[in-house]
Amino acid sequence: MNASPSISWDLLADMRELLAFPFMVNALEAGTIVAVLAAVVGWYMVLRRQSFAGHTLSVMAFPGAAGAALTGLPTAAGYYLACTAAALAIGGGRSRDMRSDGGGESATIGTVQAAGLAAGYLFLSLDKGVLGGLESLLFGTFLGISRDQVLTLLLVAVVVLGVLALVARPLLFATIDSHNAQARGVPVRALDVGFLLGLGLAVAATSQITGALLVFALLVAPAASAQALTARPALALALSVAFALLVVWLGLALAYFSIYPVGFFTTTLAFAIYLLARLAGGWRRRRGTRGREG
Repeated sequence: MNASPSISWDLLADMRELLAFPFMVNALEAGTIVAVLAAVVGWYMVLRRQSFAGHTLSVMAFPGAAGAALTGLPTAAGYYLACTAAALAIGGGRSRDMRSDGGGESATIGTVQAAGLAAGYLFLSLDKGVLGGLESLLFGTFLGISRDQVLTLLLVAVVVLGVLALVARPLLFATIDSHNAQARGVPVRALDVGFLLGLGLAVAATSQITGALLVFALLVAPAASAQALTARPALALALSVAFALLVVWLGLALAYFSIYPVGFFTTTLAFAIYLLARLAGGWRRRRGTRGREG
């Protein structure tokens, strides 16, 4: 690799340079996998207004990784165990809130988040060695992905996306109108818990790449951007995936040819796309309103 690679006007040559190194190939492959997974799951998450739950699950990646380091388990195992356990806890609380028609869902999620943060700080105090890898836990290791991690991420993505494909129609129905869906025999509560489990797995997989603090950029921004532009589910899902891939691919390329970290570029690009989508969506709505009035 060049001592200080710089981008040129020859994009094909730049692309060949990126693909010449195994660590960049692994990063691009892993980034592509988590981008698609986060975009699809994130689209449902935003539509279901469960962004707070998604944020809490991303926070749980921190104590999961710290606890795994403390006990000698692989870091990935900590991500998956903590995120799925938190998803089950949130799902159980959500089911009770649905039965009682109460407003305690946010309290349940907040309690899980607070407990997770407390556990993470405890694990850090018990094992100071975790502090050495704290930056990677919080901000990810895009450029340190191994071939085995890529394959594991692919397996998780195939499972989660496959299950989502099977339940896509009833899940969308339950998301848009849960009362009518339940009246028609759709297992709304089971879908709620199942989706949260899928969201937990997606967060655990994405956190290994982006870190606990940056996972939310891929989960929320592409999906929110797509929904700001269109209400059509198929088109919105396609746009969400396209935006997430653009964020990851361009973010990795810019980071390779600069001195700044990948996380800075991915979050900045995700925010810029969201801002442009909101402006474009607002302009289209105003234009449509003026057209109807005319």
